[in-house]
Amino acid sequence: MPRAIWTGAISFGLVTVPVRLYSAVNRKTVRFNQLDAADNGRIAQKRVNPRTGEEVPYERVVKGYEIAPDSYVVITNEELDSLEPEKTRTIEIEDFVDLAEIDPIYYDHPYYLAPGPGGAKPYRLLLEAMRETNKVAIARVVIRSRESLVAIRPLGDALEMSTMLFADEVADPSRIEEMPDPDEVKTTEKELAIARQLVESLAGPFEPEKYHDEYREQVLALIERKAAGEEVVVQERPEEEPAEVPDLMAALQASLEAVRAETGEKATKPARRTTAAAPRQKAASKG
Repeated sequence: MPRAIWTGAISFGLVTVPVRLYSAVNRKTVRFNQLDAADNGRIAQKRVNPRTGEEVPYERVVKGYEIAPDSYVVITNEELDSLEPEKTRTIEIEDFVDLAEIDPIYYDHPYYLAPGPGGAKPYRLLLEAMRETNKVAIARVVIRSRESLVAIRPLGDALEMSTMLFADEVADPSRIEEMPDPDEVKTTEKELAIARQLVESLAGPFEPEKYHDEYREQVLALIERKAAGEEVVVQERPEEEPAEVPDLMAALQASLEAVRAETGEKATKPARRTTAAAPRQKAASKG
């Protein structure tokens, strides 16, 4: 049984909904320790002053913000404490917005909100009202001395709350030098029509259960084999060759026909083809 990491209440208008907060994810990253290859001894991390070479005890460690190379402003814990938001146990709803208006890039960490003592009925009322209006609540909450912007939405029979990034934390893609200028790159109606058909042929319901972290599964299998004493022979991977840029129209048509052949869908009359080499299959790699 998971333990609540925060208890408080949702407040909207004059209505208060007692709630408990639970993490909605259980990340399954494979973690490694750093060892000395000589004897497999675990390496200890130490705080060392590079000027003196001496280890610094924890009580002498202070926070510094670099304002220029090797120039810092030291900030004390007391100074930071004076700036902390008021410790409140209330999730203050400020707005209700349409779900489609929130770009997924703003979502950060998901949580579940469960009703607290005496909160079952107002919790259900809020959930059903948001579901019928297809609205998402935008609110602020203080968790562990940090104020967060959050989005609350119905998810099945539960309320899901995601912490959100602020607008100035999301990078503007136009600042990426490699992004093409839409006024300089033109597509034809024929290319777009086939691209739409390809997208529609690959479309289907989202089934999260069918996707697996294959790399993590392979790493765990490797660990099990080595733990059982099996000798693992590392196969040298072939060098990845740069793929040739194919004729776009030919590649689109070939992709569409391949998908339709897999699904048994009747293929359309192929468009005029040009003699372009098919793109080479890149060697799979896991970083």
